[in-house]
Amino acid sequence: MAMTRSQTAGSRETRITVTRAAVRETALTLFSERGYHGTALSQIAAELGVRTPSLYNHMNSKHDLLEAIVTETTEQVWADYEIAVEGSDGPVDALRRAVKAYALRHALHRREALIVSRDIASLDSEAYERVLRLRRRHERAIRALIDDGVRDGLFHVQTPSLASFGILEMCVSIARWFREDGTMSAEKVADQYSEFALRLAGFQSPDAS
Repeated sequence: MAMTRSQTAGSRETRITVTRAAVRETALTLFSERGYHGTALSQIAAELGVRTPSLYNHMNSKHDLLEAIVTETTEQVWADYEIAVEGSDGPVDALRRAVKAYALRHALHRREALIVSRDIASLDSEAYERVLRLRRRHERAIRALIDDGVRDGLFHVQTPSLASFGILEMCVSIARWFREDGTMSAEKVADQYSEFALRLAGFQSPDAS
């Protein structure tokens, strides 16, 4: 948590210096655990050990905290995608890389993923539409990879749009069950999900024949 603590020798009293980053981090944890509407600013303040009015030195409103988390997370999904597919060798390689990146994000950033999935509807209309545009850009890009693979005879799927939807929803579910102390690492889960995605797109490896 982004805060500093200093303790006077011989005293149990601790002074906490709250930062904007600390407020965001605490909101991130509580929103993911309790939901946006289930989290009061007083609870965020209590976690930080300050009074509720003190939070306004580091934020404008609870909605602004949610908007920042959802927007930044959605923007990072697109950045992950661009990095993943850069230099890829055709649609099969690109889809594998793109899905691995998306699966990794949901395993390694579970709190953000849960908030985006559950609380996006709590955004005001302007922020909601802006985030939807960002999400649609990523969804269209995944669908385009499948379309390209179908065109090139690499993917064999009747409805590419349905395949892309299934692939994305499959990755989103990772945030609900993945645990860092589980039997599989995030990297292994992401690798397997990328292979699942190719199957959903109707890819059959030449080695499998």
